[in-house]
Amino acid sequence: MTDTRDLRFIVIGAGMAGILSAIKLLEAGRNNLRVYEKAAKVGGTWRENTYPGLTCDVAAHAYTYSFEPNPEWSQYLAPGPEIQQYFERTAKKYGLDDYIRYDREITRCEFKEGQWKLETANGDHDYADVIIAATGVLHRPRFPSLKGLDTFRGALFHSARWDHEVALDDKRIGVIGSGSTGVQIISALSERAQKLTHFQRSAQWIMPVENPAFTEEQKAAFRNDPELLRHMQNEPTYSAAVDRFNHAIANPDSPEMHEIEAWVLQNLEDSVADPVLKEKLRPGYRAACKRLIYSPDYYQAIQRPNVFLETENIECIEENGIRTADGVLHALDVIVLATGFHAHAFMRPMQIVGRNNRSLDDTWAEGPRAYLSISMPDFPNFFMLNGPNGPVGNFSLIEIAEHQWHYIEQLIELIEGGECSHINTSQKAQDTFETARVAAAKQTIFGSGCQSWYLDDKGIPATWPWDRARFFEEMEEPDLQAYDMTC
Repeated sequence: MTDTRDLRFIVIGAGMAGILSAIKLLEAGRNNLRVYEKAAKVGGTWRENTYPGLTCDVAAHAYTYSFEPNPEWSQYLAPGPEIQQYFERTAKKYGLDDYIRYDREITRCEFKEGQWKLETANGDHDYADVIIAATGVLHRPRFPSLKGLDTFRGALFHSARWDHEVALDDKRIGVIGSGSTGVQIISALSERAQKLTHFQRSAQWIMPVENPAFTEEQKAAFRNDPELLRHMQNEPTYSAAVDRFNHAIANPDSPEMHEIEAWVLQNLEDSVADPVLKEKLRPGYRAACKRLIYSPDYYQAIQRPNVFLETENIECIEENGIRTADGVLHALDVIVLATGFHAHAFMRPMQIVGRNNRSLDDTWAEGPRAYLSISMPDFPNFFMLNGPNGPVGNFSLIEIAEHQWHYIEQLIELIEGGECSHINTSQKAQDTFETARVAAAKQTIFGSGCQSWYLDDKGIPATWPWDRARFFEEMEEPDLQAYDMTC
């Protein structure tokens, strides 16, 4: 590549996608780079979440950068701390600390006089020719609107703000929320708490999964055999399973979806003995309508004698515990809010103003949207990784981000080569894409009738509605007819 313009790049966020972006920019000789990170270290969601039992539900070897395999994973599904260590180690290996500014939250980006002007909460100012927004999806905790939340005398915190100073052993603990996080916390604390109560608003389908440990012999083989390690990153059985799952999501009446439904139903029937408990755990919606939960041991944990499932609505929180709608006070020492994130925030509350004084808030007044989850009309040279309407939850976010980077880099090359000074998707292309995406999304399993964080304010799934083969095809090469370019 021969550069004709020395572009200034700003990457927002030093999580998985931000680390990837910085590595790829430096690899291509693009050293006029700054990464702004709002926290004190890299890691994104794996830095934010440190709760007991935290585990990735993507096979560990598949959840690595293609260029940076890891032979040291301890288990088939990696624990959160190991994933955080992997990102810290990778950032250090590729020399990113020289380019990252920590504790610098971007508060405003404005397109002025052909460049992006940025401000941080600390009062710093910077500029960029190209912005890569790698701000992540699940990073702003959602707190429930519960009466009395601030009256509890014990310890109360969100799962993404875990207080490790709080003792858990032999305590009375309540966990609010039954998504993946709540399930993992219940499994982890079921043998530690004196009494553990899981407050469930809606039941979840649980996909059984084994999580065996890798032996020292296996890890030695991974270290000494690069081909074996690459094979583990792209293990055919796992890849085939992901393809089947994605086909099932896009085609709710397919044999693949019926197979998934049979698996999770059999898991419930075989795993839970008490018929009353079994019915409390039986969802009233189709499998995978909400994000499917993978757990090797939740059903076992919820049946321990010290663990209780509470399905009554929460009336309020009081100084000594949680009172449910039936009038019962559940006395507690610790309350954990496993209540998820503002999944549709993306860059917000950052103020972003594009061409013609067009604000992101106005652009997203009817919900976040972007062409192929990467670009938006009137936001020149502003590219997103894992932006709105992407394949979140369908397969590895690292895999998604790497394919998106391949696409974005081709747009960057147009700017560097002088074919254009600014590029962004056209309004026509955005509208055409969104019309097709919405029509397809309504037909996916996500649109089959349950409430989930996949849905937008209109109840329409906000995710990529097609299979990953189509996603990979779209990411191969930009269709320049979908873009406005200025010189």
